[in-house]
Amino acid sequence: MTAPARLRRLAAAVPVILVVAACSAETSSPTRPRGEAGTTRAAPLPPSGAASAEPSPEVRPVRPGDLRTATAVRVVRHLAGAIGPREATTPAYERAAARVARTFARQGYDVTRQHVDVPAGESWGVPVPAGRSSNVVATPPGFDPTRPHLVVGAHLDTVPQAPGAEDNASGVGVVLAVAEAAAGRRTRLPVVFVAFGAEEPRGPTDDDHHYGSRTYVDGLASAAKRAVRGMVSLDRVGVGATVPVGSAGESDPVQRSLLAAARRAGVPAVPDPDQRSSDHWSFVRSGLPGARLGSTPYAGYHSAGDVPAVVEPAQLERVGRLLLAWLAPR
Repeated sequence: MTAPARLRRLAAAVPVILVVAACSAETSSPTRPRGEAGTTRAAPLPPSGAASAEPSPEVRPVRPGDLRTATAVRVVRHLAGAIGPREATTPAYERAAARVARTFARQGYDVTRQHVDVPAGESWGVPVPAGRSSNVVATPPGFDPTRPHLVVGAHLDTVPQAPGAEDNASGVGVVLAVAEAAAGRRTRLPVVFVAFGAEEPRGPTDDDHHYGSRTYVDGLASAAKRAVRGMVSLDRVGVGATVPVGSAGESDPVQRSLLAAARRAGVPAVPDPDQRSSDHWSFVRSGLPGARLGSTPYAGYHSAGDVPAVVEPAQLERVGRLLLAWLAPR
């Protein structure tokens, strides 16, 4: 081949090589969500993404180190600082629920609002009216509720007199940070994330609270109930240096699997038996597997003193890492 002919052939090949390289760079480093506030929404996840119902083995598995603790801290400060008390039927609760829904949507999840009707009553000494609250439910694109999956949730409401930083902006903050880490990553099963409404008591009996999670469970078809492989409720998770892992009875498989995940993540954790005072109890009492993270006592419980300064970022990080270890493929 003559020299001019070789040059013409090389020149014709160069654009092809550049196009292939550009496509490779784009597909190997997908855009990921960057946080809870002040950021742009990530591009919709393809059906093979980790947040989808059929994750591709090529997608990197989620790991505890993917957690951004700053996301959880921002949520606590916004919910308990900028919004404040969020009794389940108030405009403040609606503002909080709308904010959580937007955050899930920016992370790439499909978001729905589930209405929750609640009666009048007395919440920690304060009369509260009947009204409507809501659950914020985030599912992976392509999610099939009849196939095996996990549920991770935290209640968004507060008693009327409390800003609710620890109870329970801390739980909601970690749920949003874990959802952020899991978006675009592979989990061992698809995960449904829920911010529950109307968890706080409106009376003295077992049936006078957990309205949001009971509505969620009651709304599941039989096939969807059979598909729930485990539920974890995050409730008061920002205080202390050890993570309580609660079970409704003496022990159960979800609690044991969470304790094993804590060991893998290097997070100090202790079993907390006979723990029924959170939304996991709505699942367990309906025959579904569930457990709780959190419950360390603190001075500001259900009071005006439950402000963001109560919550310790290091404990939010421990809980988030534990939960991501539980969600990670093994």
